[in-house]
Amino acid sequence: MLPPFIIEEIRKREADRKRRDEQPRLELPLDRPRPAIVSDDRDKDQGPGMLIIEVL
Repeated sequence: MLPPFIIEEIRKREADRKRRDEQPRLELPLDRPRPAIVSDDRDKDQGPGMLIIEVL
């Protein structure tokens, strides 16, 4: 026989799982990501790009 605290934990987890399964869900149709297009005609004289992020 299992100790009472283990039985209570199992009941609690089953109740949580049941409550989570009963919540309504909405599945959104998401577009598939398109493959990136790599172009070889980029200007070779440009260095690496720079991105500045200002945090307020």
